[in-house]
Amino acid sequence: MTKVLIIGGGFAGLNAAKYFENKKNIQVTLLDRKNHHLFQPLLYQVATAGLNPADIAAPIRAQFVKAPNIKVVWGTAKEICLQEKKVVVRERHGHGLGYSDSVIEYDYLIVACGANHSYFGKPEWEEFAPGLKSVEQATEIRRRILAAFERAENEDSAEIQQALLTFVVVGGGPTGVEMAGAIADISRTVLVKDFRRIDPSSARVILVEAGSRVLAAFDESLSVKAQKALEKLGVEVYTQIRVTEINHNGVQMCTDQFIPARTVIWAAGVEAVRLKWTPEVETDRAGRVMVGPDLAVSQFSNVFVIGDMAHIISEGIQVPGLAPAAIQAGKYAAKTILSEVSGQAQRKPFKYINKGIMATIGKKSAIVQSGKLKFSGLWAWYTWLFIHIFYLIGFKNRISVMAQWAWSYIFSKRGSRLITDKNWRLGKRTDHT
Repeated sequence: MTKVLIIGGGFAGLNAAKYFENKKNIQVTLLDRKNHHLFQPLLYQVATAGLNPADIAAPIRAQFVKAPNIKVVWGTAKEICLQEKKVVVRERHGHGLGYSDSVIEYDYLIVACGANHSYFGKPEWEEFAPGLKSVEQATEIRRRILAAFERAENEDSAEIQQALLTFVVVGGGPTGVEMAGAIADISRTVLVKDFRRIDPSSARVILVEAGSRVLAAFDESLSVKAQKALEKLGVEVYTQIRVTEINHNGVQMCTDQFIPARTVIWAAGVEAVRLKWTPEVETDRAGRVMVGPDLAVSQFSNVFVIGDMAHIISEGIQVPGLAPAAIQAGKYAAKTILSEVSGQAQRKPFKYINKGIMATIGKKSAIVQSGKLKFSGLWAWYTWLFIHIFYLIGFKNRISVMAQWAWSYIFSKRGSRLITDKNWRLGKRTDHT
């Protein structure tokens, strides 16, 4: 049996594993530190109470019930030993049972651990401005947003009340734009009738972007339309302004302006997940592993790095860190391995097919760009909706999400408005909201 180890159950790793389903003479081990696959493009919907976490996540094991050649391991890769063809793994045994180290040997290795947020040398900011990469972060952001309105309702100080009703999103990429639009939408259409002392529609939502425009990856005409759509929702868009400090009181700008805000969300930068490699591998400034045209590590043709962890060049252009790119890379790596196992030694270079990019602004507007095709507005939103539903893992998830969104859209209701404590033990709250 050819042993294939896949590290990471995101879009790249999961699709690679699915390509190996029930393949003869292939034994696959899929390692992930979480027990679920997460549809990250919809995390902002969880963070703004539009969806439940279970709507956009599915157990990894459930995806391979009918694939006996695929084993799922719940654990973390501690060290990748390239010469010895093995990975040291810290396995999790559940609450109170601790951890233990083991070794998984491989013939082929696919590494797809994804990316984390980068705070540009200021990791202490994370406490006050969480990013949006996991279910835990999404539910924490939801808690901070909803708690801010609740506390403002009971606050006598006008100054503190205003700070509670000010929300700052740092970063004008798709995540930042979608978050800012969703917060503005929920404050003006969902929460507006829930409170007596405060007017939720008066909440300030501020989007801060260091570049010259939001959604810089899109055509400039679409960026302009996106900004206008945000401003129509009531979002204040600041461009060409850097954040120099974040604390529990608010955000300091490079213009010497300080914005008092109790809720700050980080969407400004990412860096690849850092792993221990022996020997070390070459990486770029963002920690992405430099790979060849076949997505393999230099001098180790049996080791593929894909997804957000890899610095991939296809036809002279760097492949973006998007779900479609990760899916394509995962299938390519699996197909390459299967070809070699069957005796075909010739490797074709990975060719990324750009299927376009899109972003949503609120619940009625979006922008879509695919080649020369560029459009915005309601039809772009429907396109965005259909494509995101299509890419959800399970059919049950698709039906559930569609029903939930229909309810939210028609009746301006968001049923997932639960405020949960960081710490389950009473009296041990350490939040800064």
